[in-house]
Amino acid sequence: MVKGDSRVNGNEGGLFRGNLMIFVATLFFGINIPVAKMLIPQWMTAMDLTVFRVVGGCVLMWLASLFVKTASIKRGDWLPVVLGGAVGLSSFLILFNEALRYGDPIDVSIIMTLPPVFVMLIGAVFQHRRISRLEILGVVVAFAGALAIILAGRGGGKGSDRLLGDILALASTLCYSFYLVIIEKPSKNYRPVTLLKWVFLFATVPVLVLLPAFPHAEIFHHSNDVEPWLLIGFVLLCPTFLAYFLISPATKLIGSELVSIYQYLVPVVATVASVAVGLARLHWIQVVAMAVIIAGMAMTTVAKHRNSAGI
Repeated sequence: MVKGDSRVNGNEGGLFRGNLMIFVATLFFGINIPVAKMLIPQWMTAMDLTVFRVVGGCVLMWLASLFVKTASIKRGDWLPVVLGGAVGLSSFLILFNEALRYGDPIDVSIIMTLPPVFVMLIGAVFQHRRISRLEILGVVVAFAGALAIILAGRGGGKGSDRLLGDILALASTLCYSFYLVIIEKPSKNYRPVTLLKWVFLFATVPVLVLLPAFPHAEIFHHSNDVEPWLLIGFVLLCPTFLAYFLISPATKLIGSELVSIYQYLVPVVATVASVAVGLARLHWIQVVAMAVIIAGMAMTTVAKHRNSAGI
């Protein structure tokens, strides 16, 4: 009886820690959207910010590994680690920053709620997981919300740029979902620093082609201005280093699907922050689309729990 109670308490404790970790990471991701928009294009290009995040994140992860005991990556885990970094993480950050360059920060944050859909679809295609009718309906509803945002982006004087930003944001969510799925298994076998120092190192490889233009970033020519350096400091420390540091153990504790579901909070945090600093105005279509996407995700979540319970 005591053993059973301790096991249950251990599971509940792990569930709480995992949810708390991904909640904090999601707050960082949401605030990062208006912060990155403040940096692009006034202080740097989208590609410059990508270099800052990937290379800076890599340096921070390897420095952290000097103070934490790490293990060797097993041969069978190298492929997902390499693909997770060189394809998943690097592509996500490149596309995400480019989306912010062209798109509305609230639009981008709303589209960033779609990873649960892609995680489920990737699982169905590559892991042969069965999808129920309710899950399919949830996917259709969620995509309808995203489509409403994308179509609304066609209007206005900068409609073509906004539409491009929305499409790039959609592509970035697919890359992020690929990262969550492919890194789930290795994340269960290694500590966050052990895994992430290699993930960021491999993510740095495709970003090296962007280095020649990096020294020309506007931020380097205004060294007396503190604000952009504080902003980039936040981007490097919170949504890059600490957030990804938290995602790995959270994925280990609660799984990639539940981790991806926390993307629902990103547009809420990003919207409040964007409106607060005067970067964007909230429109009714954005509110409706946010509600539709969350409704679709709620359907897939209910269906997932039903399948797990055998209902």
